[in-house]
Amino acid sequence: MYQQLFDYIERYSHSVLSSEEKEQIQSLLLPKKLRKKQYFLEEGNVCPYTGFILKGATRQFSVDSHGIEYILQLAIENWWIVDRQSFMNQTPSKYYIEAWENTELLILPRPNLDAFLEIPSVRDMFWKMSENNHIASQKRVDDAISLSALERYESFVQLHPDMIQRFPLHQIASYLGISRETLSRIRKQSFR
Repeated sequence: MYQQLFDYIERYSHSVLSSEEKEQIQSLLLPKKLRKKQYFLEEGNVCPYTGFILKGATRQFSVDSHGIEYILQLAIENWWIVDRQSFMNQTPSKYYIEAWENTELLILPRPNLDAFLEIPSVRDMFWKMSENNHIASQKRVDDAISLSALERYESFVQLHPDMIQRFPLHQIASYLGISRETLSRIRKQSFR
């Protein structure tokens, strides 16, 4: 179960975990299972942990006063899920994180974060993930400002081809900031 996370840490840190470090990681993270449609986090609650997805898929979203959902993140295996602001600052979240499929995770409770980051390979992984997250966030904002709906969809398909099969059209459209009808039209044109 933990080997998938060990491989992830070693890949991002470009180093090999020692047996002692692996034991320490196992002592800090806990396995958790979510049923499809079960919440990892609900709006108004403080995010108590971050989760590494071993199997399954989740979505992070907010809901406006009219009941319309806005997808912030779609995540599958080998992705971390968290409301970073709520987790780090221990403030109420404005997001939901929901299992879209039956999902298995390793969760890191907030009190264990400092000990987790004391492991050199984990710290290196964390910094690389933070860099990648920042770059991806900038790209997403830039894409939303400068690309057409078709170009945003093509970019998403290129970066995340596996997600197209795992999430419904309306969620992908929400993530891309376009209407479901527009995305449906784009997809029909792509198949011609």
